[in-house]
Amino acid sequence: MTAKAKTTNTKGKTGKAVNKETQAGVQTPDNVLYDHSLISDYDIYLFKEGKHFTLYEKMGAHVTKHKGSKGVFFAVWAPNAREVSVIGDFNNWKPGEYPLQVRNDETGIWQGFIPGLKKGDLYKYHIVSNFNNYTVEKTDPIARYNEVPPNTSSVVWDWEYTWNDKDWMQTRKEKNNLDAPMSVYELHLESWRRVPEEDNRYLTYQELAHSVAEYVSDMGYTHIELLPVMEHPFSGSWGYQVLGFFAPTSRFGTPQDFMYFVDTMHRHNIGVILDWVPSHFPGDLHGLHYFDGTNLYEHQDPKQGYHPDWSSYIFNYGRAEVKDFLISSAHVWLDKYHIDGLRVDAVASMLYLDYSRKDGEWIPNEHGGRENLHAIRFMREMNESVYERFPDIQTIAEESTAWPMVTRPVYTGGLGFGMKWNMGWMHDTLNYFAKDPVYRSYHHNQITFSIWYAFNENFMLSLSHDEVVHGKGSLINKMPGDPWQKFANLRALFGYMFTHPGKKLMFMGMEIGQWAEWNHERSIDWHLLDHDLHAGLKAWIRDMNACYKNFPALYELDFLTDGFKWLDANDSKNSILSFARYSKEHKDRIFVVCNFTPAPQYNYRVGVPEQGNWKEVLNSDAHLYGGSGQGNMGAAEATPVPYHEENYSINITLPPLSMVMFRKE
Repeated sequence: MTAKAKTTNTKGKTGKAVNKETQAGVQTPDNVLYDHSLISDYDIYLFKEGKHFTLYEKMGAHVTKHKGSKGVFFAVWAPNAREVSVIGDFNNWKPGEYPLQVRNDETGIWQGFIPGLKKGDLYKYHIVSNFNNYTVEKTDPIARYNEVPPNTSSVVWDWEYTWNDKDWMQTRKEKNNLDAPMSVYELHLESWRRVPEEDNRYLTYQELAHSVAEYVSDMGYTHIELLPVMEHPFSGSWGYQVLGFFAPTSRFGTPQDFMYFVDTMHRHNIGVILDWVPSHFPGDLHGLHYFDGTNLYEHQDPKQGYHPDWSSYIFNYGRAEVKDFLISSAHVWLDKYHIDGLRVDAVASMLYLDYSRKDGEWIPNEHGGRENLHAIRFMREMNESVYERFPDIQTIAEESTAWPMVTRPVYTGGLGFGMKWNMGWMHDTLNYFAKDPVYRSYHHNQITFSIWYAFNENFMLSLSHDEVVHGKGSLINKMPGDPWQKFANLRALFGYMFTHPGKKLMFMGMEIGQWAEWNHERSIDWHLLDHDLHAGLKAWIRDMNACYKNFPALYELDFLTDGFKWLDANDSKNSILSFARYSKEHKDRIFVVCNFTPAPQYNYRVGVPEQGNWKEVLNSDAHLYGGSGQGNMGAAEATPVPYHEENYSINITLPPLSMVMFRKE
């Protein structure tokens, strides 16, 4: 720690005697004031305990007033620094001219108020370490705004914005409930739509706001999920190498522009989920790595602190101040940006100390196990804190293993997430659909197995960006057969997905059958919608979303066994599945039949619970969607022939490579 400050009298520029403080024998100038602080003793207590989850209100750069002077209060955590000063465009980036003072409470927080600075000023922290005189210029870890990459300075900014989403915020609990419909459109802002006439530029937050809102509303999705918008130095990381955990990327505009984007979504009745990455961070010199000349945010030992898959650094979740930092990051998006949910990236890599490591490349926990006990505590505390403060949001785990109780409450031993991506369903389903239909009968268990565990967690069925990158090809190109069969297969896959228990997520471009693998540097191939098969697929998704939202049987009991019943899971010979979905108290009932072969089936009998007319609500083989037009003339009449443990049944035509859905009129 630095030596305690003492007071001396010196001559100021006016010739009058003024009080100045000295630190470690170095006099501090008149242009930094140290008797002003936004940080209270209670803040310090919470910070040391790892319980301060609103650091963004206290640290970073804050435009404020002191003794009648407007200026900026700075606070940064750098416990192993010998000197910290603020540099910027206001002083030609000269170190030492605006030194901060370390607090005398052993927190390692450096602070100071600089009169005359204002919103829009560029700044960094110039840090001289106690170790080996290491000197570095760092971006503010809690900056609200940063320069457009590749520039790396932080920007003094505020969060002033007039929100117009009161109606959404007052009612969003019912939109985010586990018994509500949730169909999520995942998109990457930089590549959703570009302007080829203007050197292929990407759109701004303001431009995207209206384009995305209109498109998503028309398609009937309930939510969007954005690949990370937190500031990141390299576009090729798609946002997953985050350095600005409190700042939306400036590539598309200001923080207020991003607020406008969220506001616009809400005014169109669309929820916004953000991808959040507390699992690792890149080693760029201006970032968190080796922040004060020590491994402050990350573990010192690379067996704990370095991620071999992503060449990045792993947070030290056992350190109270790091936990404060990360959980405060989660809170800021929900608080200042009205975000409706956080999808937490790479949870498996956080849970396991040996994740992607060979023997001898990892350090066991205190009990000799492979579980990261500190990360587990961090996730539990993060979930508890955000649900306590924002009870109408959701947290969603991307967790690819069989870790138990990911979506169960912390008080029962769970991790406390609201939902979890169903990676098992995704792998099995894509593997099954990639097979030529002639072989599917031999792999029938692949498409039925997911129901065995469908209710162990609160699952979201995800067909995400990860499935259409790194040489995996597009979703449509995973389907076998000629072009017509590819589209028929894909319509059947989506029909199966939308009727299977669990919330839904699909990545942009999948809904139009984009042929090309996703490329973050180019737009979706919107011109494909000039072709009937592509336009038909889009119409199918639009109508699936409409049915999904309108029929409670398809969403109310997603996570309870009462909402699902097999009619026949064993017709492997014909590669046909039939099942029923139910709403609460079985007030709404949907009967679904899927044919995963190109051979149509005639007089195929399906059990139903009562006599009368059963309307064919949806048929993926309709001409409207690019199908062959086979079906049941809009309805099927039930007769008193018991079948599938039901008292009545319907005889139906089952089109090739299709999903048909029936509902009692």
